[in-house]
Amino acid sequence: MRAVKKINNNVAVCLDANGNELVAFGKGVGFPKIPYEITDLSKIAMTFYRVDAQTYQMLSEIPEEVLEVSAQAVLEAQRRLQGNLSPNIVFSLADHINFALERQKHYKDMKLPLDYDVKQLYPKEYEMGKYTCQLIKKELLVVLPDSEAVAIAMHFINGQQGQPEQREDDSFDDLSGRIVDFIEDYFSIKIDQDEFAFNRFLTHLRYYLKRIQSSEISDGEVNPNLLATFKKESPEVYACTQQIVNFVDGRYHTATSDDEMFYLMVYVNRIVRKSTCTEEGEE
Repeated sequence: MRAVKKINNNVAVCLDANGNELVAFGKGVGFPKIPYEITDLSKIAMTFYRVDAQTYQMLSEIPEEVLEVSAQAVLEAQRRLQGNLSPNIVFSLADHINFALERQKHYKDMKLPLDYDVKQLYPKEYEMGKYTCQLIKKELLVVLPDSEAVAIAMHFINGQQGQPEQREDDSFDDLSGRIVDFIEDYFSIKIDQDEFAFNRFLTHLRYYLKRIQSSEISDGEVNPNLLATFKKESPEVYACTQQIVNFVDGRYHTATSDDEMFYLMVYVNRIVRKSTCTEEGEE
């Protein structure tokens, strides 16, 4: 195996014996001067084929220690959970963990809604979520809120191959499409719908709609100062999200709480920031 591009000290893009490109995780695999031949394959812990350029970009943005925690968690999940996990789960989970660390740093009082019933429906995956949070505490010295165990568990639930895919109903397709179009027009951007950030936005949007339609609205959990601070620091994101909320409430005759507004702002802000960075990088 030949290492041809360094991602970080422990992750590298490689070519196998047949010339196929892959991403290899392993202790020190990216440390030597590139390119070089990896003669001791026992150093390789995990390999991933068919990784696109967008994922390479995402990997380069995620701290090395976060990627390592994600890889450790997935290895443990493969041991504990029955069935195969999608190889992409390492990348999506690393992206989620990095995002969770950002939220914890800037919005420490923020708590994600706990309405997925994951504890009852997916106990093994929920235990993996708790295990990953403990791993983050041990390796990264960051204590995440209990709700992150649920959010992380969703990655292991969705990442299990052979599970029936959740079908998007026409009404959600229509509504999400309109919201995406509105965000793109508002900020004059093109959202990359293959990005992990976009998929997470859609997942949050789906559960947000379920909550407000079933009157299970999250309220009173977010410190009011957080919303005021976000509004002051990101007025355009606030205004855009407010118009989205008005559109949703008008369509479903609902009343979105400040908590739900804040959660949505966080995800809108991320996909806008991701899309803006991508466009600036192409110039």
